[in-house]
Amino acid sequence: MAATIYYDNDADLSLLKDKTIAILGYGSQGHAQAQNLKDSGCNVVIGQRPGSANYDLAVSHGFDPLPLEEATKRGDLVNILLPDEVQGDIYRNQIREHLSTGDILMCSHGFNVHFGQVEAPPGVDTLLVAPKGPGHLVRSEFEKGGGVPSLIALGPGASETTKKLGLAYAKGIGGTRGGVIETTIAEETETDLFGEQVVLCGGVSELVKAAFDTLVDAGYQPEMAYFECLHELKLIVDLFYQGGLNYMRYSVSNTAEYGDYTRGPRIITEQTRAEMRKILAEIQNGEFARDWILENRAGAASFKAIRRRNRNHKIEEVGRQLRSLMSWINAKEV
Repeated sequence: MAATIYYDNDADLSLLKDKTIAILGYGSQGHAQAQNLKDSGCNVVIGQRPGSANYDLAVSHGFDPLPLEEATKRGDLVNILLPDEVQGDIYRNQIREHLSTGDILMCSHGFNVHFGQVEAPPGVDTLLVAPKGPGHLVRSEFEKGGGVPSLIALGPGASETTKKLGLAYAKGIGGTRGGVIETTIAEETETDLFGEQVVLCGGVSELVKAAFDTLVDAGYQPEMAYFECLHELKLIVDLFYQGGLNYMRYSVSNTAEYGDYTRGPRIITEQTRAEMRKILAEIQNGEFARDWILENRAGAASFKAIRRRNRNHKIEEVGRQLRSLMSWINAKEV
């Protein structure tokens, strides 16, 4: 069944004219959505902890940030854009009791709503509007006159009015310029987690490291391994982005295309596909959510240790040296 996709003509921005939008959290998505909404003529208030870098950033962008409680009270649409791992506790302690009947509780990723960490009180509809890109892209595309494609989903029992307000919100951040796909909170949450774990972050990172290690262990120069297994990946992903797998295969050499068809399936085997199905099942049944919630309640010690180990991988050392020689790529370091 084809997806329902909404564009500019399907959304009425004037529906937000008498509404106040509270953006809770001025991080990646928060700063982008807030600024886009403000530039679209919407009334926006920011909820952000004083003394934080994001508080100062909001001030520099012309906002007067409020405590989360006060921003929630003022908001008719309240969008929680805090990190997933802190949303549940903050919602229960600082947000929930300040919501009023008729308010709309929003999110841009359904993790906490879907897995029961954020539950709207009676009389408050739940709405998801999720740009399919990081905040800096949401902002930069809007400023150029474009927009990042987005998703829209309603919580159980949410009204048609809430949907119309959601489309207006999506228009305010530029989403209807790129297209807004109608989905469910469950579908958005589960596909997002699966994509991150199996392809976009987990899958790609492990594939790159494994290939790098294979070449280095076989005696090849680390610099050569870095270029072949990490640096050039951007060239291929850009081709995917422009025209899909077919355009990538059209653009590379026949030798590369033949190697793609004949060797790729030896890397992604039936065992790999079985593990993908297992990971999807763990997302669907809540096992991953439970692990991540418990990990953070325990201080995230395991997560931080894994992060340290990966930041010290040989590929990071080599990459840091090589990127320092490439001024045109605007190198970043953590």
